[in-house]
Amino acid sequence: MTKEKLHKEPKTKEKDQTPIIEIKDLHKTFGKDNKVLQGVNLTLNKGEDLVVLGRSGSGKSVTIKCIVGLIEPDKGEIKVFDENVLHIPKNELNAIRVRIGFLFQSGALYDSMSVRENLAFTLTKHQRDLSAEEIESQVMEALESVGLGDAVDKMPSELSGGMKKRIGLARTLILKPEIILYDEPTTGLDTITSREISELILDIKHKQKTSSIIITHDMACAKLTADRIIVLKDGVIHAEGTYEELEKDEDEWVRSFFE
Repeated sequence: MTKEKLHKEPKTKEKDQTPIIEIKDLHKTFGKDNKVLQGVNLTLNKGEDLVVLGRSGSGKSVTIKCIVGLIEPDKGEIKVFDENVLHIPKNELNAIRVRIGFLFQSGALYDSMSVRENLAFTLTKHQRDLSAEEIESQVMEALESVGLGDAVDKMPSELSGGMKKRIGLARTLILKPEIILYDEPTTGLDTITSREISELILDIKHKQKTSSIIITHDMACAKLTADRIIVLKDGVIHAEGTYEELEKDEDEWVRSFFE
């Protein structure tokens, strides 16, 4: 639904939902006049997969990077687990970050480390008192959750694009996050592999009870994963609704995403 029609009742009644992320009046300008975010208001509800659409440069990735502190906004409020993450001590922010998984477009694996070492490094960085047996068990559990237990001794250079995405996701899952932020999870993948990643996102949501924001240009991914979709335009939320609602929206610009 376009901005003028946001009062309509969403797919799931708001009274049954608990906000886990709340963003209010978020602004971010790069340089002198590149105004990327101009007052974004966004809520992610517990147990929800929220898809964010928008043209390149519309501020999709900037928004989720602000949530975890990778980018500092110029103005606004970001509450995660009911804490304003822009105004808390660094140690408290780090404690919240551990509860948030971030899947980068590239998978962001360390090229000089094996798959096992990539996952173990992330795990031991946050849980330093684990035994070797506990580390191995959790590494294998995370890999098996993405269907790649047999890739544990491979190097990133030996992996396909789809495998790198899965390993990156396994590395995110090893800390058992409550929220996962997906930045273009299917970019650069063929149609079949993209669908497999989308199905994996759904599987993780149901098995691990995660809440997620999914940044994507892939409408097949959006259709499969989204409980709700928001569309960014000119630095603000221009439309919001289910896939089916937005596909039939009166706004021609919104409908153009679905053609």
